[in-house]
Amino acid sequence: MINLFIMNWKFFSKNKKTTPTVKKSKTREWVDALIFAFIAATIIRGLLFSAYAIPSGSMEGTELTGDYLFVSKFSYGARMPITLFSIPFTEPEMYGAKTYWSGVQLPYFRLPGFTTVKNGDIVVFNKPSETGTPVDQQTTLIKRCIAIPGDVLTIVNAQVYINGKIVPNAPKAQTSYTVVTDGADMNPQIFQDLNITIVNQSAANTYEMIIPVDNLATLKSYSNIKSITPVVAPAGQYDAEVFPSNPKFKWNIDNFGPLTLPKKGMTIKLNDSTVALYSTAIEKYEGNHLGRSGNGYTLNGKAADTYTFKMNYYWMMGDNRHDSLDSRFWGYVPEDHIIGKAMITWFSTDPNKGLFNKIRWSRILRPIN
Repeated sequence: MINLFIMNWKFFSKNKKTTPTVKKSKTREWVDALIFAFIAATIIRGLLFSAYAIPSGSMEGTELTGDYLFVSKFSYGARMPITLFSIPFTEPEMYGAKTYWSGVQLPYFRLPGFTTVKNGDIVVFNKPSETGTPVDQQTTLIKRCIAIPGDVLTIVNAQVYINGKIVPNAPKAQTSYTVVTDGADMNPQIFQDLNITIVNQSAANTYEMIIPVDNLATLKSYSNIKSITPVVAPAGQYDAEVFPSNPKFKWNIDNFGPLTLPKKGMTIKLNDSTVALYSTAIEKYEGNHLGRSGNGYTLNGKAADTYTFKMNYYWMMGDNRHDSLDSRFWGYVPEDHIIGKAMITWFSTDPNKGLFNKIRWSRILRPIN
């Protein structure tokens, strides 16, 4: 019986069929690796992290021109693609040609995130004023979130207030100053060493300069400097370029508001003042048509005296307050324009330096706050 069992076992094991392993060619291995890398990169870039470069000085002091950032998309929840057909890993326009087709647009949808946009966050988003371009193909900007949905924003003599409370400036914030000298020529090397930008010169001894806060005392210490005073646009001085660009609101970049940021579910009465402040959100961002009927308003052809917002809105400003094109000029940032939270400066180059001292080593892998 034992011998029979052994014989039968050998019989079955002998006839067991096995599929031979086919070895992949080198070309096939490279193709598979490239496909895997492309899929992995797409998932990482679309859902987790993206890399962005700082192209301008609007965040100067905190983030510098030439900084390269990692931006977390999962912090606020990854925004799903809106433009269905586009060339991956390219800018929306290259060499004068679009890299996307806007014929098919998907509705806005965002995956759940770990947090929401908070006051003080440094946020990457699409520029809202480019309303003729699909949301996810608009210019990418980076600014600091100053106000969140429902906040009341006021700027008094360049000082920001949220809900009546002072908001401290960023530690490395910059603004412009009127600098009066004794008339003696200044060594241009001083401006380069102190990262000072000369905005204009109104007289032989009078300049407007953007000065980093850390270098203000050093400039004051020079013997040919007579005075340095902040440049502040006076209250009541109307600036037509400043939101909402309406004479009813005589606002400018240094004296602004009060303005309540729209919040999802918030209802406002429709009148001349609220329409001036909120028509951009109602029409351009939420897809409605506002009309006038006698002394009242119509919404999508029907008489209406109130409006309820469908989205949350944010207020973004650069830390370089007098050299930043931000919400003070084009208004609110809708939630569907938010890309992610800036987390770390992974690399940095100084465009004004030579080849051998171009890298800013002290900024590599530097957390952003």
